Amino acid sequence: MRVRLEDVARAAGVSPKTVSRVLNDEANVRGPTREKVLAAMAAMDYRPHLPARSLASNRSFLIATLYDNPSSNYLAEIQAGVLEACDLHHYSMMVRPLQVQSDDFVERVDRLILHHHPDGMVLTPPITDHAGLLQRLRERRVPYACVSPIERDGRIGVFIDEPEAARRIVAHLVALGHRRIAHVIGHPAHGASQWRLSGYRRALDDAGLPRDPGLEVEGDFSFGAGVAAARRLFSLPRGQGPTAVFAANDDMAAGVIWAAGEHGLAVPRDVSVCGFDDTPIARQIWPTLTTIHQPSREMGRIAALQLLDSLRRRGAGAMVQAPFSLQLRESTGPAAA
Repeated sequence: MRVRLEDVARAAGVSPKTVSRVLNDEANVRGPTREKVLAAMAAMDYRPHLPARSLASNRSFLIATLYDNPSSNYLAEIQAGVLEACDLHHYSMMVRPLQVQSDDFVERVDRLILHHHPDGMVLTPPITDHAGLLQRLRERRVPYACVSPIERDGRIGVFIDEPEAARRIVAHLVALGHRRIAHVIGHPAHGASQWRLSGYRRALDDAGLPRDPGLEVEGDFSFGAGVAAARRLFSLPRGQGPTAVFAANDDMAAGVIWAAGEHGLAVPRDVSVCGFDDTPIARQIWPTLTTIHQPSREMGRIAALQLLDSLRRRGAGAMVQAPFSLQLRESTGPAAA
């Protein structure tokens, strides 16, 4: 027989209303009581009846995660973190791919809201900074949390200090003796592209190295863009090409390593390569990739937790700064003489 909410209440020695409050993640339940109810749920393998739960609380218990990003590795990590937070608080997650540049972008999100009634949304870049969408969400009174937004005032979500992270990885290349360091820039609509470019330039300035526009090549965060950018860089006349390449994410860095092999260049003997994000591909390619560890899974979890906190308590939720770290691996080495 199906375990009922009343059965859990009886086992935990509390009222059915208290069990309901725990299920709905309401804030006005004392810690010990909450733990007792959760323990009873686990022991009895209780599964709430979602339609009844939604009807009783006038909530969908659904979080929508929106994305428009070619980096599948990054997105998988973010989504895993969001799902972890949703599972913890008995929410479901829906994932929706979108195209920010499409004429009906805001209308498509509007239809999603009308059809599925999500309690809130987790927005990933570049969607996280789309002014028209943010205005529509405010009009619809749909709470949202942002991952790595350009504008942070008055918002909740998560970010890291991307300019400093980029400066630090380029400073690592400078310390290895590299003087001609190229940068494969990310998608122009992403705030991350601007921040990582600014960190790259600041590291060159700190080292007293001249900026060479020919060593700054546009990309879009995809493997193919890394290949195309590297082909341009490795085709520069002798003495004008780079001895090191900093790509704005790991997928593009993997493309740079692929193109290096195509051009007969050994990594890191002939050219050093580094990326950003520390997604699984950084450890799956050879040589393994020096990169910035951005805790993408944890960032997805933090963004969702801030959103869920704001749903529980009006005015709650914050913009949280997550830490980063430099991961030194086999793809970088001393500059060739």
